[in-house]
Amino acid sequence: MLEGRAAVITGGAQGLGRAIAERFVAEGARVVIGDVDLASAEATVADLGGASVALAVRCDVTSEADMALLVASADEFGGVDVMVNNAGVLRDATMRKMTLDDFRLVLDTHVQGTWLGTRAAAAVMRERGVGSIVNMSSISGKVGNLGQTNYSAAKAGIVGLTKAAAKEVAHLGVRVNAIQPGLIRTPMTEAMREDIWQQRLGEIPMGRFGEPEEVAAVATFLAGDLSSYMTGCVLEVTGGRHM
Repeated sequence: MLEGRAAVITGGAQGLGRAIAERFVAEGARVVIGDVDLASAEATVADLGGASVALAVRCDVTSEADMALLVASADEFGGVDVMVNNAGVLRDATMRKMTLDDFRLVLDTHVQGTWLGTRAAAAVMRERGVGSIVNMSSISGKVGNLGQTNYSAAKAGIVGLTKAAAKEVAHLGVRVNAIQPGLIRTPMTEAMREDIWQQRLGEIPMGRFGEPEEVAAVATFLAGDLSSYMTGCVLEVTGGRHM
C-alpha cells in the first residue's frame, strides 16, 4: 500500500509509533524514526531492517529547528510523502495538584509538536502536489479524562488543528487527518491497577482493549491511496467506547 513512499514518524521508537513504523515498512515504505531517545530510535531502525529501510533522527518535537531537520531527513529516501505526528507525553494530575510547567509541557509536546510537524511536512508536500499527514489525537480529546486537563485539552486541540490545516492545503493535494485511539494495550495501560482495568474494560462494547497494530492499520489506511478522498477526518479506534 505504501510502496516507494517515505514516511516520517515522531515518537517512532516505541509504542504506537513503533507499531506504525513496522506496518509502514511491511507495506513497502521507508521510514524516518524521530524520537527524543536516539538510542531507542536506532534500535528500532535495526529491528526494522537497517539503513536500507529506516533512519533514526534525534528530535525534540517542541523545537522548530529539530522538526525542520527531521522532515528534511526524509530527502534521503526521496522526500516526505507521509507525516505521522505521534510523539507525546503524560503528566497526569488533578487541576488542584497539576503544575503550570506540567500543563505547558503536555500542550507544547502534543499541540505545538503536531503543528510544527504538520507545517514542515505540508511545506514540502504542497510543492510536490501530494502527501498525507496523520495526527495522533485521543478519545480523551472527545470526552475528557479525570486528572488529564492538560492531555485532554491537547488532544482536543489536535482535532481543531487537523481540520484547519486540512482546509488550508486540500487544494494543493495534501490531506490531513487524525486518529483518536481509545484504550490500547501498551506497557502504560497494562500497568494500571486491576480494578481500574476492569472498570474501563466494562465501558468497551467490544469487550477488549485494542492492540497497537490496530491503530497502525488505520494509520496505514490514512497514509495510502485508499483514503484519497478523505481529509479533515477524525477516526476513532476505540472498540465502540464513548460512541
